[in-house]
Amino acid sequence: MAARQLLLRSPCKVEALQILQRIKMENMLRSNYRLASVEPQTCIDRGLINLDYFHKVMGSFTAMPKVIPSANANDTDVDYPSGTVTLPNFIEYCSKQLSDLPPPLKRTWTSVKAKTSTNETIRLLQWNVLSQTLGTTHDNFVQCPEKALIWRTRRYRMLEEVARFVPDVICLQEVDHFRFLNKSLECLGYSGHFFPKPDSPCLYLPNNSGPDGCAIFYRTDKFTLTEVATRNIEVWNVQSNQVALNLYLKSISTQKEISIGTTHLKAKTGPLLMTLRNEQGQDLLRFLKDKSSNMPTIICGDFNAEPSEPVYETMISNKDIRLKSAYQKAYNREPKFTTWKIREDGEHMQTLDYIFHTNETLDLLGVLDMPDEEEIGKPRLPSPAYASDHLSLVADFEWK
Repeated sequence: MAARQLLLRSPCKVEALQILQRIKMENMLRSNYRLASVEPQTCIDRGLINLDYFHKVMGSFTAMPKVIPSANANDTDVDYPSGTVTLPNFIEYCSKQLSDLPPPLKRTWTSVKAKTSTNETIRLLQWNVLSQTLGTTHDNFVQCPEKALIWRTRRYRMLEEVARFVPDVICLQEVDHFRFLNKSLECLGYSGHFFPKPDSPCLYLPNNSGPDGCAIFYRTDKFTLTEVATRNIEVWNVQSNQVALNLYLKSISTQKEISIGTTHLKAKTGPLLMTLRNEQGQDLLRFLKDKSSNMPTIICGDFNAEPSEPVYETMISNKDIRLKSAYQKAYNREPKFTTWKIREDGEHMQTLDYIFHTNETLDLLGVLDMPDEEEIGKPRLPSPAYASDHLSLVADFEWK
């Protein structure tokens, strides 16, 4: 009873009640190094567990945005000719906006298997594009040149990275300028869908551009959309601040269906967060189980987890949706890194981003390689040559 009274002193009573549910997970609390030797009830009574603590460590679990987005979310200064723009003209247009910056990072390709003459293929691009609000106010890229984060030019570097690989499907995370991306990619024949985080951290920062979230774009000359599914991912039966977006697409030429999903799991380190991410991965697979288990499936995103974390094993060992990692299949290992940044607490070179696919229904043809250290340069990422702290992943598949 003392615990309930303590938490309910908070003005956010809905969050307080949700936290009480999580506090019951005694083994979760004991896995946190700060509280390893302290009983959960004692933690509550002493004030060691409270709303501020859980908000800082785990993120808000409410589903109501707090702040109205600023006017700069609209990118009203950007205009394109009506109708579809050719890809060469589009890339040339982006390059003109980037004339004062170096060329984009060079990337190479690893082929895995030759394409057959008849089966349809799909190229998917996966990328955490870096929220403009988080990148300029929250992420503390201490060696990143200021000009690399100026939105007026960075937005075209972002478009250039997406367009130059000519993907059939584009899956993005940390999108906080969806209207700009949608308007821009629509010129190239894409249609997009966006699902924001329910309580995006962007909304608490000055000059924000609205909430960040996940987006998927697909080529309308290749696919028709049959269904959109969204999920506020749950952890221990409580809604978290992480989301999943899934599109069910049908090939125009063959009428075959495919399930494409993307997500962005909880960040931060520590045993408690590793366990939380694993719970999120399990909930993601439960969400997709009923329909995606019966068709070719690709699930990609920023999982904020190294391959050694439990959630990675959860993704590749599910019995209902049998997934393989595209890059692990191509290299017999995951890439050495998919993000490389320098913050106040040091340099971070990690593998956090993945493209998982159903191996029984999709053949992997090849993947886009990560650039080498020399190509990335000393400031690491983001940089004037690259728009995000995460590198894009691209994979080609063929229907079996």
